[in-house]
Amino acid sequence: MATDDDTAQIHGWFTGRLPEGWFTGAPEIVRDREEIAVLGALPDPPDDVPEAERAALVEGLARRFREETRERRIEIAREAERKFRQKVSWGVVCGGETVMFTTLSVPVMTRLRQTERQVLDTLVAAGVARSRSDALAWCVRLVGKHTDTWLADLRDALQHVDRVRSEGPDINS
Repeated sequence: MATDDDTAQIHGWFTGRLPEGWFTGAPEIVRDREEIAVLGALPDPPDDVPEAERAALVEGLARRFREETRERRIEIAREAERKFRQKVSWGVVCGGETVMFTTLSVPVMTRLRQTERQVLDTLVAAGVARSRSDALAWCVRLVGKHTDTWLADLRDALQHVDRVRSEGPDINS
């Protein structure tokens, strides 16, 4: 599990390394065991833009940012990957929408009982997912969407446990 110090170091590094003017503020850094995701806020579309045009405008702003910054993002990602030994993905937030440019798709092994496999098979048969793997990813997204507060509380508790552990005696010495 990442410590608060590791996360602060990564956040500071990206904040200092990214060119000025890319984002409206400091980037949001989301990190797990495999990946560091860098999300930056772009200026929101003006309030007077009609709703029918708003989605296309957000898509266009995100696409323009992606194309105009591609070479620099690749350079910065390579530096970060060497420094932090994790892959880097990129995304932007604009008009309340999050657009990810690159993300890792990491295989995860699991053992499921027959009743659990039947849930996945039902989602595949109904056309909700193409495969059991897609169905499982769909289930995880659905649970995550409906339990954000609970998961955030759990992550906060885990960070507290990490802090307490780091303040304890070093048993490897």
